Amino acid sequence: MIDENYLKPINSWATAHHTLFRSQTYGNPAVSLASNALVDLPEGEGPQWRQFSYTRWATSASHVFGRPITSAETWTWLHSPAFAATPLDMKAEADRFFLQGINQLIGHGWPYSPPSAGEPGWRFYAAGAFNTHNPWWIVMPDVTSYLQRVSWILRQGEPANQIALFLPEDDAWAAFTPGKVSLTELMPRWITPALTQIIEDAGYNFDYIDSAAIESRGIHYPVLLLPDVDRISLATLERIAEYQRHGGKVIALGRIPAHAPGLRDGPQASKQVAAAAAALFNASGGSGQLIADVAQLGSALQQALMPDMQLSTPAPAVGFIHRRLPDADIYFVANTSNAAVKTSAHFGSARRFGEWLDADTGEAHAMRMTDGQVPLDLAPYESRLVLLHDSSGASAGEGAPGNSKVLADLSSGWRVLFAGNGIEKQVEALTSWTENPETLYYSGVATYRKNIELSPSYPRNTRLILSFGVGKPLPEAADSANHPGMRALLDAPIRDAAVIYVNGKRAGSLWHPPYELDITSLLRPGNNALEVRVANTAINLLSGEGLPDYELLWARYGRRFTPQDMDHLQPAPSGLLGTVELISRSGP
Repeated sequence: MIDENYLKPINSWATAHHTLFRSQTYGNPAVSLASNALVDLPEGEGPQWRQFSYTRWATSASHVFGRPITSAETWTWLHSPAFAATPLDMKAEADRFFLQGINQLIGHGWPYSPPSAGEPGWRFYAAGAFNTHNPWWIVMPDVTSYLQRVSWILRQGEPANQIALFLPEDDAWAAFTPGKVSLTELMPRWITPALTQIIEDAGYNFDYIDSAAIESRGIHYPVLLLPDVDRISLATLERIAEYQRHGGKVIALGRIPAHAPGLRDGPQASKQVAAAAAALFNASGGSGQLIADVAQLGSALQQALMPDMQLSTPAPAVGFIHRRLPDADIYFVANTSNAAVKTSAHFGSARRFGEWLDADTGEAHAMRMTDGQVPLDLAPYESRLVLLHDSSGASAGEGAPGNSKVLADLSSGWRVLFAGNGIEKQVEALTSWTENPETLYYSGVATYRKNIELSPSYPRNTRLILSFGVGKPLPEAADSANHPGMRALLDAPIRDAAVIYVNGKRAGSLWHPPYELDITSLLRPGNNALEVRVANTAINLLSGEGLPDYELLWARYGRRFTPQDMDHLQPAPSGLLGTVELISRSGP
């Protein structure tokens, strides 16, 4: 009914009016994965990349039905309360969407405020508040440049996920009860976190697929996985058997199908299904593989198919998504954790050469490959773009990792100007603004200035790196299960974003790890002027003010919202908090 009476008419209306229909096609009413075939722009929601997610539901539909763009409702509940979210929080969540195949982000959101609302202005019921009232807005062009570049890269070529994970929609329909008619809410019974994680940890990425998609599009994946499927139509089983005869590999987890869906001719149809399934998974005839437990799945997959990205040491927080071009392969790789990861990766691509693509700047850097292994050294929440191809090009120029040497400790002797209140002072130690009563509730930009004396004999064949430290991992909050959103769990050395100038020229910005910037081209022998403009969040300002009085608003319109986590605000650490060093580094 929803397909015929809602999705088809709206899509037809959109087509007639020369626009595209974007839809979050999950939840209630009981849409199926294949309902997304009636949508121009499928949209997902939720960054849960290691469990069943509405996001992968949408990207899978796009991959199966040939939709080039999949969007996601992003940042809706990011780092409560409102205005607490930082650029690093934005990246941490966005990367989890990218790992699931999203290539367009619909940001939530931008609260509009009249001048009479004061600073930082009105806010949403949800946590995100991404507008010019945020002090860290000075790096928003850099944040959106990163997001834009990754989104564009993930639209190139074709999706290359290797596993088709069958959705037991007929089993879920049979489990409906009055008032509970959502396929996506029931899917975690079969698509469990353990199942998702063992596929990813074994080195694969996957898409969901359902019976209707198989009927209309076939199966175009090396492996089809049936997770504890009981009910399936005979027609779908016959398509799966045909897929297997043409080289496809079928793995059933826990059981093989035994029943047909529906009640019409149920007993007779179920006998046919059971017989067809037995033939497909019969050890003496069919080549389908039945494994009893999810713990056996990783080895079964690796026997069936080479992993697409295999790490030399386990790193469950590191994920990837792969796109295949006619003459190259692109991998987006991300560390989703607050701890550094040092390992090496073997990519399933047959391409012999590679480059790192810097998603912040768009620059390409040579990659070192030894016997197919690529060193992978990722800072907390760091991501990389890998381009593999058959031309030696820039790859030939990369040598072994070089050495680093501290040329100068720049952690003291800064002149700091707080533009918002006119306070200017000399600081000998880098501490949080909140340690000074004059700047305890300051939200805005502070400019740090000092001079660097560079010896004429400094190493000329090295890169000069301005380093601000690494930050400290934070523990998960005890009540995190009660909050729908996420945040980056890192006490960063820059709170929360900085734009760096050297000798009056913009060198770049820092808002996520690694907190380092190459300033080689802007330094010169002798005296150099260094300026770091640091911005925090609006939370410090809000914590020094009382809560707005909503009584008149509620009296007129009813209590339509509850201010989210606004009752116990505390000023957040702000400014430069780490050790600032000028480093000479050879090699990559």
